[in-house]
Amino acid sequence: MARGNGIHRTSARNMRMTTDKAANAQGHNEREKENYVNQDIVPERRDMNVHFKAPTADYTAMFNQMVADGVISTRGLKADAEKFGELIFDVNSAYFYNHGGYDFAKQFYADAYQSAIKIVGGEQYILSAVMHADERNRAMSEALGQDVYHYHLHVVYVPVVEKQILWSKRCKDKSLVGKVKETIMQVSMSKKWASKPALDENGQELRSKAGKPVLKKSYSVLQDDFFQDMRSAGYTDVERGERGSSEEHLTVTQFKVEREQERLADLTEQTQQKEAEAAALGKKIEKIQKQQVAVQQVEQIEAKPVPLSSKVMLERSEYKALATAAKKYITQEKRESKLQKALDAAHKLISELKAQVASLTAELSKYKSVRSKLNSVSLEHENEELRSKVRRYERVIDRQNLWHLFGRDRVKTHSRDDAR
Repeated sequence: MARGNGIHRTSARNMRMTTDKAANAQGHNEREKENYVNQDIVPERRDMNVHFKAPTADYTAMFNQMVADGVISTRGLKADAEKFGELIFDVNSAYFYNHGGYDFAKQFYADAYQSAIKIVGGEQYILSAVMHADERNRAMSEALGQDVYHYHLHVVYVPVVEKQILWSKRCKDKSLVGKVKETIMQVSMSKKWASKPALDENGQELRSKAGKPVLKKSYSVLQDDFFQDMRSAGYTDVERGERGSSEEHLTVTQFKVEREQERLADLTEQTQQKEAEAAALGKKIEKIQKQQVAVQQVEQIEAKPVPLSSKVMLERSEYKALATAAKKYITQEKRESKLQKALDAAHKLISELKAQVASLTAELSKYKSVRSKLNSVSLEHENEELRSKVRRYERVIDRQNLWHLFGRDRVKTHSRDDAR
């Protein structure tokens, strides 16, 4: 997230995706779409996007091939499970602009990709890793009077955990029961991102008053890992995204909004395509209906009775005209019926897509004022408690005359609260 205080903060986000969402992410990441909800994407810079690992097929096909090759296992996985994950690594645009732009960003995200490999658990589980260099930062560009681009890295991967399969009691060799039969890499988003125990400064697990382990949320662990990896790679002028602040939660929410906006754009595009198809079908039906059989010509055909018979006679030319008209009519009826069915199906799909668009639009409207959803009362209460503690500490320092221990000739700076 871009900030206005001059501090460059690392940002690492994780997106959980079903197969359908992975297909949408593929269209965005690999620049396969014709239109994008983000109007700041510059198509002419598409070739400047950098693949640190390019996909060999579509994401789903790659996933299925990994299953077939035994690289991953879907044992116990539900059909609608979140089989894919996407990591998005980011620092504000000003950071790259201040360091020279494109070439610096390429090296930064090459190192970030190495961090992603560690976080994911191996490069074999990564389907695609691409740095986007074609998204213009409109605000900075307008402020500086030149084009500034927002560089960030998308890493799509399969979330796996190592699982040991034990011999069951049904095993004929009882000596094997309970021992490891095989080890598989199980696809599991929940296990991959399970919360981890929080540690104190001595590396010991922190526990609550009730003796239960204090857990560190996986999102926070991801932020820590990425920040530490980039610091270790030599980027000492970046800071970690703020812990426990509303900024972290806002980042996640805004990212969700961006994804949902892309999904909304896709649905809108599908609706427009189907409406265009329906219009084309309507025109075909209208054209067929205009190609009416020459009724007047048929009506002028006069059948002559055959003497002493119930049969009638026609001139050969009249017979041919009548037969041709009958064939045209039958063909026309079949085509019109077929097209009408297609048109009805198209209208049905359009109605469904419009309903989805309306539902998604309503959902997105809930996120328009995300900050207002934060518990400001709770935050203010917490801040007041912290202020109270600071005041108590300062009074103790005053009484003991210990301010000299906190810096050279440091004196207490009274806050506005003290002056009240």
